[in-house]
Amino acid sequence: MSDIQQVPAVLLLEDGTVFHGLSAGKIGTTTGEICFNTGMTGYQEIFTDPSYYGQLMVMTNAHIGNYGTKRTESESYSIKINGLICKNYTNEYHRPIADQSIQDYFEEEGLVGICSVDTRAIVRHIRSKGAMNAIISSETTDLKVLEQKLAEVPSMDGLELASKVSTKEIYTFGDPHAKYKVAVMDFGIKQNILNSFAERNCYMRIFPAKTPLEEIREWGPDGYFMSNGPGDPAPMDYAVQNAKAILEEDKPLFGICLGHQILALAVDIPTYKMHHGHRGINHPVKNLATGKCEITSQNHGFGVSPEALQANADKVEITHINLNDDTIEGMRIRGKKAFSVQYHPEASPGPHDARYLFDHFVNLMEN
Repeated sequence: MSDIQQVPAVLLLEDGTVFHGLSAGKIGTTTGEICFNTGMTGYQEIFTDPSYYGQLMVMTNAHIGNYGTKRTESESYSIKINGLICKNYTNEYHRPIADQSIQDYFEEEGLVGICSVDTRAIVRHIRSKGAMNAIISSETTDLKVLEQKLAEVPSMDGLELASKVSTKEIYTFGDPHAKYKVAVMDFGIKQNILNSFAERNCYMRIFPAKTPLEEIREWGPDGYFMSNGPGDPAPMDYAVQNAKAILEEDKPLFGICLGHQILALAVDIPTYKMHHGHRGINHPVKNLATGKCEITSQNHGFGVSPEALQANADKVEITHINLNDDTIEGMRIRGKKAFSVQYHPEASPGPHDARYLFDHFVNLMEN
């Protein structure tokens, strides 16, 4: 376990707000859109979720690092957040099955962070002012220099990032002799989504984000899945066109998070950038078919237009709503075997209330 050599660090927000603290991880400078996650556990899964690519993550749990890190708890092959912001950075850990300390992990992955800051104040500021770009630095505390670097960072609005985190090569996952073949369009998929399909007798072939549908069809899948991922869905014409063609084919189609937004765009329902998004593992969602509430894991900064969905009730049915703010959490396309949810039924981290959605997709392939 490495000793931490901490130096002064600074967090500068786009609106000029400044927080001073100490370095965490690699000494350096990093930028991105600042957001926060309210989960009380699962920090490594959050760090490695490709949906967070390009973002600086504020962790609201007071202690980060206290149970170390373990390779099998990663949701992708590397850390995907651009930087970490936390209160207590705890390098010493006491979990026997952990592989390494958080400092060793961050140094190995090259992650820059800041700790010993008032994360409650930061979160309250984001909730009030909205998501914005920010910069963390432990190389310099010169605000003039940091302001210049921050001014060069592009807005997340209009930014296509899915193709940057997608697999570069086609690969497979699961038992080749499984009953169902699922074609996965990888926009930044989490490992536990693949695990959830494999547990349900599915064999998957995972395709790069921009793979033409003609190539995917050649494999002869029983159903299609559109994954989660980072960035704005609006510029992803390649994915929207594939979704439209799948709807014409009328095979089962399931979308999660970014995949949900792509499905909406495929039926001409627009998306929008949210004020500060949903990121946590305790979001209450109502299933409108059953009337039951699900506690869900969420991670998104864009949403599907409620007004457009309501105006197109003849072709799209709203299936789930968020009980905190009435945003759209799920939908299905009428007359098609296509549905999607805005949240993460595979969780990891989070509750398992919504894992029935994987079973529903399998039933569509069966029938």
